[in-house]
Amino acid sequence: MDNVFYQKYRTGDLMAHATNDLNAIQNVAGAGILTFADSLITGGATIIAMILIVDWRLTLIALIPLPLLAVTSRVLGSKLHDAFRDSQAAFSTINDKTQESITGMKVIKTFGQEKEDIQDFTEKIDDAIVKNKRVNFLDALFDPFITLIIGISYVLTIIIGGKFIMESTITIGQLVSFISYIGMLVWPMFAIGRLFNVLERGNASYDRVNELLHEKTHVVERKDAIQEPAKGKLSVEIAEFTYPKDEQATVEQIKFAIDEGDTLGIVGKTGSGKTTILKLVLREYDRYQGHISFGGHNIKDYSLDALMKSIGYVPQDHFLFSMTIRDNIRFANPDFTDEEVEKAAEMAFINNDIKAFPNGYQTMVGERGVSLSGGQKQRISIARALIVNPELLILDDALSAVDAKTEEAILSNLKTARKEKTTIISAHRLSSVMHAKEIIVLDEGKIVERGTHQELLRLAGWYKRMWDKQQLEAKIEGSEG
Repeated sequence: MDNVFYQKYRTGDLMAHATNDLNAIQNVAGAGILTFADSLITGGATIIAMILIVDWRLTLIALIPLPLLAVTSRVLGSKLHDAFRDSQAAFSTINDKTQESITGMKVIKTFGQEKEDIQDFTEKIDDAIVKNKRVNFLDALFDPFITLIIGISYVLTIIIGGKFIMESTITIGQLVSFISYIGMLVWPMFAIGRLFNVLERGNASYDRVNELLHEKTHVVERKDAIQEPAKGKLSVEIAEFTYPKDEQATVEQIKFAIDEGDTLGIVGKTGSGKTTILKLVLREYDRYQGHISFGGHNIKDYSLDALMKSIGYVPQDHFLFSMTIRDNIRFANPDFTDEEVEKAAEMAFINNDIKAFPNGYQTMVGERGVSLSGGQKQRISIARALIVNPELLILDDALSAVDAKTEEAILSNLKTARKEKTTIISAHRLSSVMHAKEIIVLDEGKIVERGTHQELLRLAGWYKRMWDKQQLEAKIEGSEG
């Protein structure tokens, strides 16, 4: 699914669908079907015996209250369906909160927000308890109503049965047997109530899961999509792009081209649209006014596999899996050799750091790379992108956590190893892009300056002011060191 889907459904919500909702559906397929078969066979056999052995007229009279069972089950079932759906939604909210709190535990503790976080969690728990109490209340109403309906059947049987005895239509023994048969109907009737309960719970969960499964991705592959990996010149012409549910365009009038083997730098203040352009190149969003071509073909003409195989991407938020450093680097293909892994690590200037660890490349990084520094995670992410030798390498502020010397070493390695490959570097630190063939400066989603490093300095605009400021900061840091 695309980014729009994951903006709508959060991690905790999806996990609730995968646990509680599927469990409720499973109960319908298991206990629900078993209960249905049991009540149908037992109840059907009992009713047939009542008709054949005692009297068909008395049987019909005894069964008169049964439509009340259907009506009651229908009304209660409908209310139970809505209540259980609300209950599951509340559970999803708790799941979201739990996942968010555990993931953000460092931030919560750093800002001393433990009590507030617990309070927020408690409020969500209280809301879920209220909604679950309503589910249990409606659930508990089934048994009293069924008991009342069975009581009405007993009363009708005794009254009409007594009349039949007086008329010598049936004997006292037959009436006693008939009452025993009604007692045998108690379980099937209770089972029907339980069945409605299970069905409504499962139906509510099925609706939630079905709604999820019927979500459509906005990024759709063509049936005759190009299967060959993309290669060649990258051309971007975006007249306008607006994120879903936003009213104002995020980027507009963006136009640039990168020949094979060249490097493009994208700079600008925070929120200027740098990452948005990269997301469009990565085809995370398809609904924009404009045209993006790679190797002479619109990127929408490629299959997603063909396009992604040609692109190596290092995002701002570096995600590492709970596995060894070696497996994280060769994540795209577990068959990469140790030599290829180490070569990629050397290009990312992380090889020496890894070898300094007690277990070297077999070091477990922990969940989301918790055991590594920010700079180490960045460089491992870069190595993971470089090992596939992509036609297009995109670095989205991927050098922000490394020092100037390490940055220079990585850029030098990239320049040497990727002479015939295309690179896009988005950065806040201008030294990351100063050697690019072209640099574009963004402001409020538009290109306000463009050119080489020297050309932009001569323009004496935003780029020049930011360069002077960063150079001054570097000198001050150097003198303090």
